[in-house]
Amino acid sequence: MKLYEDLAAELEHQIRNGVLSAGTRLPSVRRASQHRRVSKGTVIRAYLLLESRGLIESRPQSGYFVRKVAQRREPQALRASRPNPASAPVDVGRLVLSTLRSIGADAAMPLGSPYPDPKLFPSARINRYAHAVARTRTQWSVTDELPPGSPELIRQIARRYLENGTTVDPHEIVVTVGATEAINLCLQAVARPGDIVAVESPTFYAMLHAIERMGMRAVEVATHPTHGIDIGALARILGRQRIAACMVMPNFQNPLGFRMPDERKRELVALLARHDVPVIENDVYNELYFGTTHPAPLKAYDSKGLVLHCASFSKSLTAAYHIGWAMPGRYRDQVEKLKFLNTLTTPAIPQLAIARYLEHDGYDYHLRRVRKAYAQQARLMIAAVNRYFPPGTRTSQPQGGYVLWVELPPAVDAMRLYRMALERGITIGPGHMFSATQAYAHFIRLNYSYAWSPATERALAEVGKMAAACMRQAPR
Repeated sequence: MKLYEDLAAELEHQIRNGVLSAGTRLPSVRRASQHRRVSKGTVIRAYLLLESRGLIESRPQSGYFVRKVAQRREPQALRASRPNPASAPVDVGRLVLSTLRSIGADAAMPLGSPYPDPKLFPSARINRYAHAVARTRTQWSVTDELPPGSPELIRQIARRYLENGTTVDPHEIVVTVGATEAINLCLQAVARPGDIVAVESPTFYAMLHAIERMGMRAVEVATHPTHGIDIGALARILGRQRIAACMVMPNFQNPLGFRMPDERKRELVALLARHDVPVIENDVYNELYFGTTHPAPLKAYDSKGLVLHCASFSKSLTAAYHIGWAMPGRYRDQVEKLKFLNTLTTPAIPQLAIARYLEHDGYDYHLRRVRKAYAQQARLMIAAVNRYFPPGTRTSQPQGGYVLWVELPPAVDAMRLYRMALERGITIGPGHMFSATQAYAHFIRLNYSYAWSPATERALAEVGKMAAACMRQAPR
């Protein structure tokens, strides 16, 4: 164990055995450092770890205090989904739109937001680059904004993949208006109205939107909460019906947060290659990992050009500029043409501003800070859900990203809970949005990207009470 973990374990033992009772003030960081003969950083990390476990709390200008410890309840792991294998038309757009509007309401606690906290982004620096580009470049041509995009940005994107262990061909990259456009263009390139598209279950609703918009049908594939799509189940589906494409998020999937093991990524790519089925990979969270190594994309295992890789800077750097890209493999020319026909251009100034930030500024430093914050806040939220939600609640164990998937007891109707929470100024993401068949009626998605605060904890406690009330009022 590391020194700070040693110290945290000792203090936790004393708290749980009543040696340190509720309300006891812990020694100051300086005093604990001197007494234990460890660095102040070690003490701070130990205290933060205990805080993430709900054992102590920080009071401004007063220090750290022992909390009242509720009876310990270990988090229960999620189970693998078992969706209906029949294909279904998709109709979740209206629900998602109304939900997103409510999430954007003034002063609402954004537990249901799909967006990261913008306060963690270096917006001022990127804006300065944008202003400098606009000020110094007086001659503009439409060719600066035409597909495939700014050569300067494309070069930086390719360099980033190389730094993270994946070699890509910069000529394959097509810059888009965010990852959503990239996903839509890739789906349009490989499938037609009426086609069947295989998706994870649960799946991110932007994938369902793309299928719905193009008049296609979705078939949901069972997905394990820690290692991803059930490859055996997908193989059986491929054996009995024609699948035009598959859409997956192998790295920190929204809403489950898993990181698909590398051997399963290889297996998935090989299976789809045998059936000559293209796969659209949504990899927008790839930079937001909690471990020590960058995750490999499916693209790294593609030898037939069947992986259409989509990503963006919206989750890791800035959501304001809506800059994404696609690496569509053998479908690259179709995607570039569709980009031109659909939206013609991608604005040049945001592309160049991001390119110059990547080249000259501290992207890695920024990402380390964001990953550390998200990992800490994930632990805090899991601990709070475990503490305040009804017995029988299960949570995902995110390995990256910033969303938590919560399975409530079956008696809780997530839509009813969503409406009750909204009346109290709290937003949550109802599970109905993550399935074409609205299969997740007692699930919710929570966002932990926003800085942890007493208000956040109070909101989660309130949602837990409302969930318990839903259980009591449910028909017997």
